[in-house]
Amino acid sequence: MLARLQQHADVPPLANLRKHSHILFVLPQASHISSQCPAREIIESLLKRRGMIAAELGKTPLAGTLAHGALAAWAMLDAAKPTYDSHATLRSALQLLLSEKPSSIAIVVLGTAAERKHAAGLAAYCAWVNGAALPVRKKKDDRKPLITIDLFGHVEQGGLDALRARSEGNTLCRELTVLPPNELTPATYRGRIKALAKQCRWRHEEYDLRKLRRMGAGAFCAVAQGSATKDAAIVHLRYSPSGAKRRIALVGKGICFDTGGHNLKPARYMHGMHEDMNGSAVALGILLAVTRMKLPVAIECWMALAQNHISPAAYKQNEVVTALNGTTIEIAHTDAEGRMVLADTLTLAARGKPDLIVDFATLTGSMHVALGTRYSGVFATTDELAARAVAAGRISGERICAFPMDDDYDSALDSKIADVMQCTLDGDADHILAARFLRRFVGDIPWIHVDLSGSSCKGGLGAVNSDVTGFGVGWGTEFVRTFMK
Repeated sequence: MLARLQQHADVPPLANLRKHSHILFVLPQASHISSQCPAREIIESLLKRRGMIAAELGKTPLAGTLAHGALAAWAMLDAAKPTYDSHATLRSALQLLLSEKPSSIAIVVLGTAAERKHAAGLAAYCAWVNGAALPVRKKKDDRKPLITIDLFGHVEQGGLDALRARSEGNTLCRELTVLPPNELTPATYRGRIKALAKQCRWRHEEYDLRKLRRMGAGAFCAVAQGSATKDAAIVHLRYSPSGAKRRIALVGKGICFDTGGHNLKPARYMHGMHEDMNGSAVALGILLAVTRMKLPVAIECWMALAQNHISPAAYKQNEVVTALNGTTIEIAHTDAEGRMVLADTLTLAARGKPDLIVDFATLTGSMHVALGTRYSGVFATTDELAARAVAAGRISGERICAFPMDDDYDSALDSKIADVMQCTLDGDADHILAARFLRRFVGDIPWIHVDLSGSSCKGGLGAVNSDVTGFGVGWGTEFVRTFMK
């Protein structure tokens, strides 16, 4: 549950903020502290004590105690800077307040009407996503979710609804991703999705293992067959608002735990593999945000839910399996299971002939090597799509880097006995080879593949303070909004 937001048009004098124990002042970037800023003398004395100039509040917010005992934080925003920079500044400022676990905060935005509108949306989004308490399983949990946000200096009826919807989608994604693997199995995940589908009035359909075997989805079933519990499935959700003229398919990798299979991961790399379902949670979060925003675009969401276990029944190197579209695949490495479950799921999504397919997956270690955890990588079937993806990253504050996907990379995936090799064993350019592999399963549909290297970043990323970032929900919602036009 996100905090309740109350908007107030005026910037009150300091005396009228006495009921608030935690206050964030957001100022436009400037070389001095505005005379309109409540508690101006206090922030100026803090700057003097720290040996800082006012403009440095754009990178290093400060906190201090007001006369009535409240904790206040000050930050400056430059509207000309990328959204990511503003998000990062606000996250730092809010953390100075939220570390004390308040149930409510006040946000005061200053400047011109345009500057206040800009700051209000950014600050509200950061407060929403960081005010939510993610699941933990401690005997003593003294965290307190944020209940109320009072926003002073800007009122726009309905103007922040879209950002609240985006916050809700991001929070759902992170809640699912942090759940331990004994709680979020394919079976329990399917149950949660079904309940959410009923609540949101989405059309809900499941392709369980029995049905997938009959259909010939050999790539997905090869991965799922190693699990003792036969609860893997491809889940299909549909949001079909009246008046929708465009249709997008979202596809997400939902590996609830990844051991690596017979090519077993060492402990260092297996730790955290309950988060390998993050791509499906991103797709689900986008669907929820778009639904809450009531955007007139039809969304079909496809989630490949399984686990990659080691067992006598698990698939092995050198096996040849036949995917749903008839492509034969030679298995080179059982830890490349993500591209296997996505192959058949992309085939199903493509059969519906959407205007665009976008898939999300924590897919390759080589993308982490290429970008670290502060960006995610994207591949697209056209340069125009790639450019639009990068632009949506700049606007949303979730940064995207486009990678090449030229045809001549395919030679690395040549197989002597099958149509294609699943991957190579040397690992060179594996993020590109994975994209080339997946390209075979979307046909002629315009397609974007997002390799989520930014799904988890120690210390947080952009607007989000938790290690699990929900990266992709903000980007995807912004991309859908612009694609609709």
